[in-house]
Amino acid sequence: MGPLNAVLCTPGAAGGAADGPDGPARAGLVLVDGSGPATRDAWQGVPGWLAERGIATLRHDKPGCGGSPGDWREQSFADRAAEALAALATLRKQAGVERAGLIGYSQGGWVALLAAVNAPDRVDHVVTVGGPFVGVEEQRRTLLARVMRRTGLSEDAVEAGLAWADERAARLGAGADPALVHAEQARFTGEPWHAVVCGPPYDTPQTLAFFARTLPFDPPALLPFLPCPIMAFFGADDEHVPVERSLEVLGARLPARHRGRNGIAVLPGVGHMLHPVPPRPGIALFDQLSVGFLPLLGDFLERVAA
Repeated sequence: MGPLNAVLCTPGAAGGAADGPDGPARAGLVLVDGSGPATRDAWQGVPGWLAERGIATLRHDKPGCGGSPGDWREQSFADRAAEALAALATLRKQAGVERAGLIGYSQGGWVALLAAVNAPDRVDHVVTVGGPFVGVEEQRRTLLARVMRRTGLSEDAVEAGLAWADERAARLGAGADPALVHAEQARFTGEPWHAVVCGPPYDTPQTLAFFARTLPFDPPALLPFLPCPIMAFFGADDEHVPVERSLEVLGARLPARHRGRNGIAVLPGVGHMLHPVPPRPGIALFDQLSVGFLPLLGDFLERVAA
């Protein structure tokens, strides 16, 4: 895979010049996207907001998206973590910052955690936004159950759907061919839960193969080895994340050495992307972010950049 298509945004230059009227950057962040396809534009106004406060950012199209070569579906979490660390090195060089870290949305929070543990001398801080602190299978199972119940399926239908989800995960985790597992899902086409349990991101052999590669990932096992401060954001109405379980894991597993510098925020009235669910039509998602998110993010970055 060749170099990813990336954009640098630095103070004093919405388009990305290194030293604008506000002076050089004080710190930096690499923006790590969540699951599925994503381009450098997914973060909307966040890079500009950070630049106004002296924080340089680097964001990129995921492999196979926008202008980047490759295919994100062929990656592992280790691949994504290595990608984030390469982007961090580029950010340090191009923006001239010493203090730099990673901010990951959803699955990107897992990636940021893994990158920090894999390279403890290269990541100065981690921010997660809607990042679960449970394993992949538990997070996916939680989401499937919530979506099925929200759509009005009976408890029998929910249990039947979860039974196939559990079997699918077990078989993929044991090394079953994703193409064969995908083909077998066709026999459930008439089931009321099929669209949820067998729809995206479980609807192609490629995405099932990606899911299989992620199954061994265990965030609670990594947390005690986190070498830097972390700020974890959750939406109180997040359907994707078991927030209470994630808070329990963070409380039990975060290393004590950073306790005075870590931060955890559960923001009311917002979901997975920290905006209302459903979002208000005709208004940019950036303008619907929880009013607490950016100020708390800025405060955390001030502390770790000091």
